[in-house]
Amino acid sequence: MSVENFMRHATAVDQDVAMNIRSLVARHLGVDARRVSDDARFVNDLGADWLDRLELMIVVEEHFDVEFADDDLDRLVAVGDLIRFIEDHRQLKAKTTEAS
Repeated sequence: MSVENFMRHATAVDQDVAMNIRSLVARHLGVDARRVSDDARFVNDLGADWLDRLELMIVVEEHFDVEFADDDLDRLVAVGDLIRFIEDHRQLKAKTTEAS
């Protein structure tokens, strides 16, 4: 696979993950999907309280087979933070799998 094809494939996968996360956020918080941008903050922009955020993280853990540490909830302030967390986790998992 050429570098160009790899980058195109990686970008498409990342966009699919990002769209999937945005959709989960919109559905779980009951907001219009158009409001769920990378910059949208869970509390200030999307109206989530602490319990909403905790429940969302549980849904994301189950959907993406990831595990959040206790302090991750406080660090994931915006939708983009959550997307980057999932993408980083997926990349780390892929590297671990390749090394095995």
